[in-house]
Amino acid sequence: QVQLVESGGGLVQAGGSLRLACAATGRTFSSYAMGWFRQAPGKEREIVARIWSGGATWYADSVKGRFTISRDNAKNTVYLQMNSLKPEDTAVYYCAADSLGNGIYTYWGQGTQVTVSS
Repeated sequence: QVQLVESGGGLVQAGGSLRLACAATGRTFSSYAMGWFRQAPGKEREIVARIWSGGATWYADSVKGRFTISRDNAKNTVYLQMNSLKPEDTAVYYCAADSLGNGIYTYWGQGTQVTVSS
């Protein structure tokens, strides 16, 4: 079983930055692909970024060039650095683990709220 706990959300002005962290339990964290998702009020959940076990990354077009996903396997933690934040980035952000590397996220955190004011 894997538990994921997000932190780092909050209120920030447009143009500002936040860094989210997701701490994972489990000894095989380094083998998991990890993703960050977000869900804004009245909208469907969408994937924001993904990082594979080998370190390759993928970003949604809406955040490309502004957000950076990274991982520290020694700390069992994945990060999402968010720069140049916009009001439309306001959402609950979730991290998730793809333990088999097949694109199916089987473990989810509880989410952390990010609010960007204009």
